[in-house]
Amino acid sequence: MKEETIYSFNGLYRDSFRVKGFKFGEGEKSVCIVGSLRGNEYQQIYVCSLLIKELKKLEEAGKIRQGKSIMVVSCGNPYSVNIKKRFWSIDNTDINRMFPGYDKGETTQRIAAGIFNQIKDYRYGIQFASFYMPGHFVPQVRIMKTGNENVEMAKEFGLPFVVLHNPRPFDTATLNYNWQIWDTFAFSIYTSSTEKINRKSARQGVDAVLAFLEKEKIIDYENSQGCQSKVIDNNNFISVRTSSAGFMESLVQAGDVVIMGQVMAHVTEPLTGDIIQTVTAPEDGIIAFEYDSPIVYQNTAAFKLIPL
Repeated sequence: MKEETIYSFNGLYRDSFRVKGFKFGEGEKSVCIVGSLRGNEYQQIYVCSLLIKELKKLEEAGKIRQGKSIMVVSCGNPYSVNIKKRFWSIDNTDINRMFPGYDKGETTQRIAAGIFNQIKDYRYGIQFASFYMPGHFVPQVRIMKTGNENVEMAKEFGLPFVVLHNPRPFDTATLNYNWQIWDTFAFSIYTSSTEKINRKSARQGVDAVLAFLEKEKIIDYENSQGCQSKVIDNNNFISVRTSSAGFMESLVQAGDVVIMGQVMAHVTEPLTGDIIQTVTAPEDGIIAFEYDSPIVYQNTAAFKLIPL
């Protein structure tokens, strides 16, 4: 393993800002795995740490194939992680809405440009991503529909679902989208959490990446075949929204199968504890996303269902 700083700048009042990359193998730029780009993505950093440990073992055993190289960037935003802030501490901008970046622009644009310049030439790009809302996902791999997506390749991760995502205007400034535009096969992996470490889900994410690397003949690795992935378009997700604001008590979890009419949650009036909404399943489905903040607002997407 080789550790190197792929981007840095001097801090005015703090230690220098450094983004580290961990390289394995030698040869063509085969695959780059990116973890946290936001300050609260602790699960994403943790998954990368487990992956680095596995890759070190494989490299020492000579199981990274000749002429192949792997890069892992565990954290692209260490300043925000250090102060437990999701976005950039000065102007609250999101690095993952700044790609491909601009090396003469604002700070987060420069960071995005510095990182992207080092990782844009890899054949495969894998990002451990997080959702814009707090909650839990059923493990899945997402690919954006840019015209360069490869669904059959996404199935090689062996995760339960492959989700095709139709890019919205702000998605065009994400890492995943720009990787694809620069002819990298790009995939976003969602494990079940963001701010809390879920070790079982993290292990599933690591196994998915290793399975993919084995199938693409980058490493020699023996593991289970995983799931036969179901492909679904994100437009087919069913959003179940709250009609009232209050405390939400969820009765189901991401990955559960629900039937039409099943009670999934109660929303209560915070001051009196009275139930003001009973959230029910509009049809049979699998819970793909479960909102987990104690407080919900009116019209919050409390659950997202994959129809059966």
